[in-house]
Amino acid sequence: PVASLAILPDAERLQVIEGFNATAVDYPAHALVHELFEEQVAKAPDAIAVVYEDDSLTYGELDRRANRLAHHLAKLGIRPDDRVAICVERSIEMVVGLLAILKAGGAYVPLDPAYPADRLAYMLADSAPVAILTHGPARQMLETAIKANANEADGKKPASLPVIDLIADEDLWADQFHTPPDSRANGLTCQNLAYVIYTSGSTGQPKGV
Repeated sequence: PVASLAILPDAERLQVIEGFNATAVDYPAHALVHELFEEQVAKAPDAIAVVYEDDSLTYGELDRRANRLAHHLAKLGIRPDDRVAICVERSIEMVVGLLAILKAGGAYVPLDPAYPADRLAYMLADSAPVAILTHGPARQMLETAIKANANEADGKKPASLPVIDLIADEDLWADQFHTPPDSRANGLTCQNLAYVIYTSGSTGQPKGV
């Protein structure tokens, strides 16, 4: 019987349940992920956006670095729904790479460098990326997977894909524009692919979703 007693009067209960939770807002459903990021850049360019160990970037710095790489990817012919694999250790460069892929109009496919080479090879063959971003120790594991993929690719040549080292090759896009590329000019909309992430494969082959 005690549990059935009302703790709050009806008016206060309505305020707690509905009034305090009236947070509904119109979401920009047609905006692109990187466009929402760019809005934040415009609001607070000097605020810290990403921190990894002793390194950090402000929103403005992150945006400029991602824009330069995005222009480089666009020159490689990245188009909406194209997949770009990214196989890197946790780092500032990982965030730059993910953002640049979206800004170029592509979709990212994260590859964990800790995976066995045969799993990476399967994911490369299945997702059919048009380019690969990597760096550091992850590159050696990735190159092993690329060779395995080439041996199983039935005439395809994954080894001929552009492999871009986010650190060693940075000079290639250092002189690119630091302003965002116009990805919508290539027909990019909110209906296009943003990423492909693979399941664990515990009930069979991993599946890209």
